[in-house]
Amino acid sequence: MKKLSVILLTTVLLASCVSKKKYVALEQDRDQIKGQLHKTSVEKEELEAKFAAIEAKVVAYNQKINALREESDAKLTTSDGAVISGDAKKQMRSTISKMDPAAVAGAKTLKDSMNLAVSYNLKKTLAGSELSEDSNGNVDININETVVMITIADNLLFRTASYRMNNKADGVLQKIADLLNSEESLDLMVEGHTDSRTISTGAIKDNWDLSVLRSTSIVRRLEKKFKVDPARLIASGRSSFQPLVENDSRENRAKNRRTRIVIMPNIDKFFALMAEKE
Repeated sequence: MKKLSVILLTTVLLASCVSKKKYVALEQDRDQIKGQLHKTSVEKEELEAKFAAIEAKVVAYNQKINALREESDAKLTTSDGAVISGDAKKQMRSTISKMDPAAVAGAKTLKDSMNLAVSYNLKKTLAGSELSEDSNGNVDININETVVMITIADNLLFRTASYRMNNKADGVLQKIADLLNSEESLDLMVEGHTDSRTISTGAIKDNWDLSVLRSTSIVRRLEKKFKVDPARLIASGRSSFQPLVENDSRENRAKNRRTRIVIMPNIDKFFALMAEKE
């Protein structure tokens, strides 16, 4: 009987030890699972925060894209990057509709159409300014794409080998000033050109100096005497490096001594002013 009791007690104790080990193991498994769950929760919160930040950036980028698209819709760009507004394009089409169809037939691009329309309107503007009436080889007007180039002979503006203006200059400059002051869409660049003969005096170092001094003399006269806004004026010099003809005779050198007035329209303003006059 004692042996049986001992056996039973031993069996109970062994069973109790096995159950306790399993319990401890299960507790360890539970703690590990809790730790992993906590880690996963933290990672989830971090991911949610990152996702929210990315979502906010996407919203901001979309808003920026929409704003740029709206701005782009209001403008048109030529193949060389020049930008004109939708209103300017409408005015351009209106102008082209009045032109000779044969002249318009060669326009293949937006830039071609723009050049034709600006050229047509500038010719009308110049005709009204009476500048084109100066002849005798002293003034030559050429329209190249969207700019007007007025070439004025040396003897019509300056004393020989000098940047001091002569008595004939004001008559021509008055007409140019009238044109500029009546058309706020136009800016003007003055280019001085010389022949190839070297020059060096107390006041003039070389042909570069002479060409720039002549252009600044004209710009100052337009500003001071004829009240042209100086913000619309540019002075530049080309020296002798862009001759019209070879500098091999007296007559040819006289052709190369010249001032070129380049009139450049602000496209949007120009078409707006043309529309107001119609």
